[in-house]
Amino acid sequence: MFEFERPRGGERALLVHINFPHQPDQDDLAEFVELVHSADVDNVDLIIGTRQQATAKTFVGKGKLEEIAAQVESQQIDVVLFNHALSPSQERNLETALQCRVLDRTGLILDIFAQRAQSFEGKLQVELAQLRHLSTRLVRGWTHLERQKGGIGLRGPGETQLETDRRLLAKRIKYLNGRLSKVARQRQQSRQARTRAEVPTVSLVGYTNAGKSTLFNALTDSSVYAADQLFATLDPTLRKLQLSEQQTVILADTVGFIRHLPHDLVAAFRATLVETREANLILHVVDCADDNRQEKIEAVNKVLHEVGAGEVPQLLIYNKIDVVGFDPRVDLDDQQHAWRIWLSAITRSGFDGLIEVLRNRFCEKSAFYKLVLQSNEGQIRAFLFESGAIENENYENNGDIHLKLRLTPSLFKGLQRRFEISADRFKILDDALAGAA
Repeated sequence: MFEFERPRGGERALLVHINFPHQPDQDDLAEFVELVHSADVDNVDLIIGTRQQATAKTFVGKGKLEEIAAQVESQQIDVVLFNHALSPSQERNLETALQCRVLDRTGLILDIFAQRAQSFEGKLQVELAQLRHLSTRLVRGWTHLERQKGGIGLRGPGETQLETDRRLLAKRIKYLNGRLSKVARQRQQSRQARTRAEVPTVSLVGYTNAGKSTLFNALTDSSVYAADQLFATLDPTLRKLQLSEQQTVILADTVGFIRHLPHDLVAAFRATLVETREANLILHVVDCADDNRQEKIEAVNKVLHEVGAGEVPQLLIYNKIDVVGFDPRVDLDDQQHAWRIWLSAITRSGFDGLIEVLRNRFCEKSAFYKLVLQSNEGQIRAFLFESGAIENENYENNGDIHLKLRLTPSLFKGLQRRFEISADRFKILDDALAGAA
């Protein structure tokens, strides 16, 4: 839909990283190299420099720009990637000077997300983020197509190409927001159904490449794509995790976070991250072998606050103990509550401790009941069967069904609320009678 008079992209990349001594919160160079690797481009060379502050016109100084241009020409570079946020004018000026495609850190992350999106919702979210990012850069691409010149014989049809493009882009953004709103309503209906069934949700979050998907696959016997690269997982996935015969939780795998995550992406993926905001518990997965793990924990918590999930209870999962040679363990706070678990998603060492902690948090003490259903109450039996609450059942000649049930307090209340069953219909069985019932 949108065309730009700019050099075509390619696969041979030149990386540029500038250190600013007076800016403490700078993007990490090693992480930038990982991002480039995740984008599947050929990292030809890396140029590093130091400046007190960025120049307004080209971000880098004249000498550094000449060094970059020389490398672009000699190495036949297709795209120059900056580990920084560039303004639209800086990108345009750099492309004019270098005669090749220029992408900043935000554009690189958007490109990775575009490659990773598989689901319908994921593709909508990525396109929305790209268009929002593009809307601030339209003036660069359409200056050559200006049609309102002014003067006799030079007046345009009333709308410049830039105005036309902005209008089309705004229309597309409105359409995508509408589609995503529909998806959000469908997700809300699913969450309401889980709430009615008293099924808790546990959300996996963490810095990208911390091992969330590997842990998710190991816990749920799933085959979600997992790889040693940034943003291997983009589309959220929900699976059941059986903690006991009576208790099931929904485990949600989410997109990885990163420092300085583009605001356009946070806004676009807000519907997906609602799963995290409305979770009963967040499992914050941390790469314990990472020397910068504390900074990354703070970066994840910052994004959680942005999406309204800052108050959801957290349990820290220190993953990859096999890399550092640590033993699995569960760390307790002053109230003897688990707050950190050390494990390995690859070797599954420490899983017993994690499952035990989740059981203690979500598994309620069950009680045995006897309930008689009439022949026209098949929906109640179906609900009980799906919940795994039926221990035994006998059918009478008149069609009545005698059930022996094992119910948690929350399931008992949910059953009464959903089907408006009087508590008088339930007969409590003690453990001795339950075995003989």
